[in-house]
Amino acid sequence: MPVFIEEFTLAGSDSGPYALTTGPDGALWFTLVHSGGIGRLVPGGVLTHHQLDPDCGPMIIAVGPDDALWFTEHRAHRIGRIALDGKVEEFTVPTAECGPFGIAAGPDGALWFTETAADRIGRITTDGRVTEFPLPATGTYPSAITAGADDGMWFTLNQADAIGRIGMDGAVTLHPLPTRSAGPVGITAGHDGAVWFVEIGAGQIGRITPDGQITEFPLPDRTSRPHAITAGSDGTLWFTEWAGNRVGSLTPDGTVTVHDLPTPGSEPHGIALGPDGALWTALEIGALARVSVRVRTQ
Repeated sequence: MPVFIEEFTLAGSDSGPYALTTGPDGALWFTLVHSGGIGRLVPGGVLTHHQLDPDCGPMIIAVGPDDALWFTEHRAHRIGRIALDGKVEEFTVPTAECGPFGIAAGPDGALWFTETAADRIGRITTDGRVTEFPLPATGTYPSAITAGADDGMWFTLNQADAIGRIGMDGAVTLHPLPTRSAGPVGITAGHDGAVWFVEIGAGQIGRITPDGQITEFPLPDRTSRPHAITAGSDGTLWFTEWAGNRVGSLTPDGTVTVHDLPTPGSEPHGIALGPDGALWTALEIGALARVSVRVRTQ
């Protein structure tokens, strides 16, 4: 099936769009890590910009159980909340210099987030109450996080070459990866009940089952530095290749297909399924790209 990629330049090429998600309002919401803002785009329509503290470093953004958008402020060590009307609230994490990065809604009605500099997993309720859980190792750099099909939160440990799981009771399990220097970053729940992740250091896509069984799928270009991953509507996994300037897809049986982005050196980061059924990715050059798959007709 042919893939069509369109790029949409944002105002301010130094804005640094990083991560994105589909909001409950049918719009794309995304972080602007360099300019310190949150963007909102209605596909084919209006682009809105919400300015934050320019130095706060917003990173990952996710839909909360309260239908607001929640995001991490990596440099300000806060968790942010933006309502659909644009009202922003910010909550300071108790541990200083913790470097929050990944965030995702959990099955318990709270948001769970990673603390890259503190080796902790955090939990924040929709009214802003934070609980932190230390990991059983140091120097692990917990990065992205997602809710699994087993009612646990799964996360990548970039510097420990491992995948972690934390239960709603705070119990943590670590699963070492077979590949050294794998450097896992992005992670997502698949439609098959497993969790899928990228290995930026090894050029692989990984899969882990709820009982900890790990499978790794090498990419055609092992130096492409895959960064983020999301599940498509048909069960296919889609990922970005930061150094390869590509987006790729992976079927559950391990078939990989990659697609070049139109602009050289665009540095794709986050990727998400958009409200229009296409895949959208954030480009470091100050743009968003729309990736659509079209079925040929006879």
